[in-house]
Amino acid sequence: MGLLSDPNRRKALTNLLTRLNTPICMVCYLAAIVWFMGLAFEPFTLRTYMSENAMGSTMVEERFSAGERALSTAKEFDAHKRKAGGMPVEWLVKSMQARGLEVFTQSFSRKLPFPDENKERYMVHGTNVYGILRAPRAPRTEALVITAPCSPGNSNNQAVGLLLALAQYFRNQVYWAKDIIFLVNEHDLIGMQAWLEGYHHTNITGMDYSPLQGRAGSIQAALSLELSSDVITSLDLILEGLNGQLPNLDLANLFYAFCQKLGVLCTIQGKLQRNDWDSAEGYTHAAQTMMLMVLKQACGRSWGDHGLFLRYHIEAASIRGINSFRHYKMDATTIGRLLEGMVRKLNNLLERLHQSYFFYLLPSLSRFVSIGYYMPAFGLLAVILLLRYPFHSWALDLWVHLGTPALEAVDGVGEAEQPSSPGVLTVLTPVVISHLTGVALYLLPVHLQEMAVEHFPVSETEAVVLTAIAIYTAGLALPHNTQRLLSGEGTEQGWKVLKLTALLYLAVLLGCTALINFSLGFILAVTLVPITASITPNMPKALSALAMVLLSPAFTILYCVFIYQELVEVPVGFSEGWMLFLSVISQGILDHALYGSLVYPLLALFIYPCWLMFWNILFWN
Repeated sequence: MGLLSDPNRRKALTNLLTRLNTPICMVCYLAAIVWFMGLAFEPFTLRTYMSENAMGSTMVEERFSAGERALSTAKEFDAHKRKAGGMPVEWLVKSMQARGLEVFTQSFSRKLPFPDENKERYMVHGTNVYGILRAPRAPRTEALVITAPCSPGNSNNQAVGLLLALAQYFRNQVYWAKDIIFLVNEHDLIGMQAWLEGYHHTNITGMDYSPLQGRAGSIQAALSLELSSDVITSLDLILEGLNGQLPNLDLANLFYAFCQKLGVLCTIQGKLQRNDWDSAEGYTHAAQTMMLMVLKQACGRSWGDHGLFLRYHIEAASIRGINSFRHYKMDATTIGRLLEGMVRKLNNLLERLHQSYFFYLLPSLSRFVSIGYYMPAFGLLAVILLLRYPFHSWALDLWVHLGTPALEAVDGVGEAEQPSSPGVLTVLTPVVISHLTGVALYLLPVHLQEMAVEHFPVSETEAVVLTAIAIYTAGLALPHNTQRLLSGEGTEQGWKVLKLTALLYLAVLLGCTALINFSLGFILAVTLVPITASITPNMPKALSALAMVLLSPAFTILYCVFIYQELVEVPVGFSEGWMLFLSVISQGILDHALYGSLVYPLLALFIYPCWLMFWNILFWN
């Protein structure tokens, strides 16, 4: 406290930070990257463990043996699906009723803001079918959910068959303390969103659906099945949900524990775990797995039906069967026993899963990185924004100059003229116009699609994406030197005040983003912090402008597309990568409209306008 209260010591500290500012910032940036990449090294991670006492042991005897019946039911389901040209509602209702469940249906419809060309749909009409197995030994106040989406073609037929086989097996057991809901939803996430909104009596996305006629207790956990082959070589666990949410780590630990017990090959991000962590190949494998999780979490979309449950504080995960032509094979009976064991352990819960971590990264299923380990990497990047200019001597003295009027002449001797203070409009104008550009980027692409289709030979989806790109590009010129419109030539202190404001604004934005979705906040910080911290009007315009564009939010998305394709070992050329980039933009806008994803509004309304403020600083003079 004495250091801060003593003016001389405070000035000495300020001078030290000013003199060593650039080296300190460079060290912080490099340390952040090294720290983050070091998280994939096994000695720096923690071994997973079960925190919930009710699930601490896998000592249950799994007796499910109806694997062949599940596959025959899957073939029957496939035949009826082909005959009906979609979801065989009547057959599913009869099948669930024959297994002793209380069966209900829910119809829903949704008009998309623009056609989804990836799945070729615009007006979506569908029906969800679900059956409830009532708990015989409890007051029916809690429930578990097992869901299998009805996918087009031959996809996921085996999951529906296994779900019905499990329903029949569970019906004959007497130890259930929770209701179990068996749900088959149509149109993947749209159907799941309709069912969840109907179950919880909410409507946050404008979905049209019929009210649910049957309900169970409060849902404690959910499992989503994705099986599209009779032969499965490994099971992949999918955790990333909407807006980067993750389920409680104990749910992943439970899956891994039963895989170990039953000898099932299990993967995370489609990658098997390696034991040679002390080799370069082992570290690279763990780093790739962790980076895949970071990229998936950063995009903010739900990577499975489970992702929508997390919004309602329901711990959920998707289990996807993979047929990768390995020598190891597993049958439907083994998968059924794994699910039986997991559901029985979840049935023992006395309260919601809460004792383990909700914020983590997984380089493998047996190791995890907690929030206390990865947040310092982001903190080192945030320090750069707080150190780069707010602690310069001019920044500390700026507020004094802004409020001190120029001294009048005394006895004919004039005092030295103080630097002119920037007017409010000089700084406020670029801030307002930058954010108005962000509002246009958020609203206009969808609202102008009809006009674009009438005047240009493009589809609705192409019109939305191209309009967004056009507004993004036009924004580079719109707020350019806007302060001159009202106050003439920009003042020296004007751009300094604007940069001080923009740096603090960016630090707050990235900090809040990292608290909700660390991966998104960290990726944005890695690309935005270097250029925004160093930009001034005195830098070479052409080279600095090129650097700012290459490190802008749009190019960050483009880089992530190429990196993701490399990590999943499906590299693409520039033309294919560009088409994927356009698809990512359209999917981000759709996810926001359909499910409430926050990534697109965050980038359009906050990150992009903040970047435009720094762009305006570059061309201040």
